[in-house]
Amino acid sequence: MATASVVDEKVYDVTVIGGGPAGLFAAFYCGMREMSCKVIDSLPQLGGQLAALYPEKYIYDVGGFPKIRGADLVEQLKTQAMQFNPAICLSEQVIGLEKQEDGSFVLETNKGRHYSKAVIIAGGIGTFTPRKLPAKNVDDYEGKGIHYFITSVEAFRDQRVLVVGGGDSAVDYALMLEPVAKAVTLIHRRDQFRAHEHSVHQLMNSSIAVKLFTELQEIHGAEGVEAVTVIDNRTQETERLEVDAVVSGLGYTASLGPIKNWGLNIEGNSIVVNSKMETNIPGVYAIGDITTYPGKIKLIAVGLGEAPIAVSNAKTYIDPTAKLSTIHSSDRTDIPMGQR
Repeated sequence: MATASVVDEKVYDVTVIGGGPAGLFAAFYCGMREMSCKVIDSLPQLGGQLAALYPEKYIYDVGGFPKIRGADLVEQLKTQAMQFNPAICLSEQVIGLEKQEDGSFVLETNKGRHYSKAVIIAGGIGTFTPRKLPAKNVDDYEGKGIHYFITSVEAFRDQRVLVVGGGDSAVDYALMLEPVAKAVTLIHRRDQFRAHEHSVHQLMNSSIAVKLFTELQEIHGAEGVEAVTVIDNRTQETERLEVDAVVSGLGYTASLGPIKNWGLNIEGNSIVVNSKMETNIPGVYAIGDITTYPGKIKLIAVGLGEAPIAVSNAKTYIDPTAKLSTIHSSDRTDIPMGQR
């Protein structure tokens, strides 16, 4: 892995802002299109939110993998991208983007300057902050049995765990913990889940205790989490549950941070792009969860598919004589029809 210097004055063909799954696949595809590439990420490691928050979580929306741990998917993507030796800049936040008269870009970071002919923004959900658990005394137990993400399932072995939430994160966390924890309880404030239907089916057919219309009210314990009080939001009846850990699956609040000041068309904390992954600034593209367009679905698989679109259009932006798409096996005329 090549680590770029903050005084690197080379003008790269493409600079990818964000080293998550979509960003890593974009770096790989830049190599396939024979374009030089640099990846800049504010986190200290590649993999984005997947590596930082969900390394143990199983991913189900990537073709070819019935399921794969987040950390393993990141390693595969890194191995794939590093075939072309992109320059990597970690723990570095891009704070400014300026287009030059010749159409190229200067990227200002908290460490230096970078130069690029085109830019692909793959910033995930931007900067993210976990949503606080709703218990009135939750701050007293931060770091003492309260968890906003899971980096090691083994850390919960033989524990009684409460999972809060009804989205994919909460349901996946509960299913991940079931084989190792002594007992898992999931509470959700409604009877409708936002998680994928198959995951909910697995949840309801597991040993996990599911309590609907139930919310976290208070946490108890002398040195750490020992029990919680939950409340039925219909009857207002309370129940005390003995638990050793509370895992939040309530998600994160996201902010685009400095990106909001770059002159991009923003809607609902997302960057608006067209079918070419183009933003309103020629030469700047965006992919993955940070983007929006009619019909957009925020899945890893979608971001991976958007990467080659952005890279190929960046190729024609840099070199108008280049072909948008390359020849693939089904286009070969020298292969007999029956063997294609």
